[in-house]
Amino acid sequence: MDQPAASARLVHDVRAVGLGRATSYQGGALTVAGADAQACFADPSLASVSFSWSSPGDPTRIVKVLDAVEPRTAGTGGAGVFPGFLGPAAAHPPRTVHVLRGAAVVVAGFLPRAQEAVVDMSGPAAALSPLGATHNLVVEFEPAPAAPWEDVDVALRRGSLALAVLLADAALDAPPDAEERFAPAPDPDLAGSDLPAVAGLTNLQTQGAFKDVFVGGTSFSGSTPALLDPAALDAGMIVSGQFGHPSLKNPTIVHQNSPVVAALRARHGVDLRFAGLVISPEPVDAAGKERVSAQAAELCAAAGFDAVIVTKEGGGNADGDMALKMDALEDLGIAAVGLFAEMAGPDGTGPPIVVPPERATAMVSTGNYDHRLALPAMERALGGAELALLSVPATEAMELPVAVLYASLSPLGWGRLTCAGDAVAVTSNGEDVG
Repeated sequence: MDQPAASARLVHDVRAVGLGRATSYQGGALTVAGADAQACFADPSLASVSFSWSSPGDPTRIVKVLDAVEPRTAGTGGAGVFPGFLGPAAAHPPRTVHVLRGAAVVVAGFLPRAQEAVVDMSGPAAALSPLGATHNLVVEFEPAPAAPWEDVDVALRRGSLALAVLLADAALDAPPDAEERFAPAPDPDLAGSDLPAVAGLTNLQTQGAFKDVFVGGTSFSGSTPALLDPAALDAGMIVSGQFGHPSLKNPTIVHQNSPVVAALRARHGVDLRFAGLVISPEPVDAAGKERVSAQAAELCAAAGFDAVIVTKEGGGNADGDMALKMDALEDLGIAAVGLFAEMAGPDGTGPPIVVPPERATAMVSTGNYDHRLALPAMERALGGAELALLSVPATEAMELPVAVLYASLSPLGWGRLTCAGDAVAVTSNGEDVG
């Protein structure tokens, strides 16, 4: 069996954005031509598509957010990124990818089963979503008359990935601002080390159309747990098609920058060995959950993991997947740590986890789903004129639960909520959010 190889990301910082006659990247300024962007979404299921930039600090609210993608490429036309969508589902991901950091392609609009998702680019909610800190090329759309919604969904996904590659391709000839190199996982150079072997186990929500996650261009529903080369995340192997539970959603951009993988990479060779990454579906039936959890634990044991950080996507149903996997790992002598969002009521006094583990005890809270936040009025709205959840204009001042703020309680590990001694939630820079 081939040994995994080291991988790298060539990072190009995006500091300014705009629309123009040609798509280009120069000196940190990213410009996209409308005609180029339109070509990415040429599909009979779409009647029209429009594009707007929204940057950090803008008085803008984006509603009905569906997915977000970080621009990446490995060569002209992508050269292997987003496999299965923009090219063959290659067995080996490209080892070096170009990244436009600070930019995102964001699709916003109505799809069935998609719950209202909000991003504020300024105000107290901006710090709580990863998209509050990126220059977002927002894609708004109108479906073609009588077009099946499933076809609209596919066209938007392929279009957003193609647009992400188009933007990243513009930086191929530019010198990178940073180069990030990563040892393989597992790392043959640390074989036999006394450092503990720590891995990640990522649950992918697989609940049918509009609540699905794709691996190599194919739904992961019905699959069995599998080891995944972490470099495949850098290349966009995991793409989101899940539009429920906005605060608990793991958008494609968060999978591309998996916080758990980033933390394990940073500590590799220091106080642990980053030993690998396992991906697992989240079945909807109890028997399937039990079967997949046992399979995942056995795979971790066979790989020689000493400890596993377990993550999920979604709400109470997904808590059951977490609990079963954590207990199955502990039963095999593998320490398990789970990342959970709480559903503890507006005052935080309710039972925080719908289905807690019975034997595993190490859990990290990503915040309270039910906590409410007052949002100021905005000058502009993208994604829709109305906030459907409240049936009010999207630009109005409003009070919303954190549950509605996009990726704000990311169970994949992204987040800026912390605990304080007086139980007041604050952001990482100390800003009081209630």
